[in-house]
Amino acid sequence: MPEHRKNDSIFQGYRRRAGRPRRGFGRLSRRRIPRQKPARLPDLTVKGLSERDVKADLGFWPIRFVATGPTLEAARSALETSENAVKSFLKGRGFADTDYGVQNIQVEDRMAGYNAQATPETTRFVLTEDILVKSSDVQKLADSSRAVGDLLKSGVVFSSDAYNAGPSFVFTKIADLKGEMLTEATKRAREAAEKFAQESGAKVGDIQSANQGIIEVKAAVDIPNDRPEKQIDKNVRVVTTITYFLGN
Repeated sequence: MPEHRKNDSIFQGYRRRAGRPRRGFGRLSRRRIPRQKPARLPDLTVKGLSERDVKADLGFWPIRFVATGPTLEAARSALETSENAVKSFLKGRGFADTDYGVQNIQVEDRMAGYNAQATPETTRFVLTEDILVKSSDVQKLADSSRAVGDLLKSGVVFSSDAYNAGPSFVFTKIADLKGEMLTEATKRAREAAEKFAQESGAKVGDIQSANQGIIEVKAAVDIPNDRPEKQIDKNVRVVTTITYFLGN
């Protein structure tokens, strides 16, 4: 075949192939581009607080006193005298026999210890007694504990350890407050979420997760180096943590 016809044939074949539409490209061009979904807003975590000021409704007053003597019998007799003085004091302050009772009596023979040679004969035996006073009249209990000077005048010798640090007061009616306080804390958490959403132009959705927290009972006044159970006035608080979905 002449050279110029050969070139024309190649050129015509190329034009036929170039003019034929590509099927794959045609199918791709007919696909619809999906709409892009709006970005999901982050979740919102808020806290709600509920508090109540209450008074303790139960008090405990441990009274520990000691008596000594050259013999066990002498120490026992002295301890009995002190015990009668304590019980007489409590009765005079308006406590019933059922409000207190002997918890423990300890006996120590100092001559049996490692420092026996330095122990005076007159105080060889040491007896320690614990009386526990329990009352729902917490104010009476507190007032009585401040009047222990009357017992000292009667010859009662108190122990110097931490057990004799005065009465402790507790609030036992948490169950009566739990429901309404959790409801209030949840409501305040929702209000905080609504306020945030309003300021940011969003809407509060359903609850994603919730933690109702622990109900705590603390002293009404935070006094440094003071044990909170020593105060009659208490503060009950609960903090609820809730995470909400946010929408546009």
